[in-house]
Amino acid sequence: MEWLSTYHIDGIIIGICTFLIIGMFHPIVIKAEYYFGTRCWWWFLVLGIAGIIASIFVSNILISSLLGVFAFSSFWTIKEIFDQRKRVLKGWFPMNPKRKQEYVEN
Repeated sequence: MEWLSTYHIDGIIIGICTFLIIGMFHPIVIKAEYYFGTRCWWWFLVLGIAGIIASIFVSNILISSLLGVFAFSSFWTIKEIFDQRKRVLKGWFPMNPKRKQEYVEN
């Protein structure tokens, strides 16, 4: 890992990995809302808290940074889960027929 600093590419690696982490969360949001609805938001809260705690205890700046990105992407996913429900209600994404009763607006 020291060669990353030697060639000054730490930032590039962090940027690429950040892009991949954020990109990974997009399909996760869609699938999580489809199969579990909004009730799975707390999973992402737990993941975010775990990511922050891990980031604090890891001394490697690259790994610590990526854990921080993962943590805050998890927190952002909480908002996106609820936004995804709204997108399903608008008809932009498919509704899970097994949970049709959860999509009835009050």
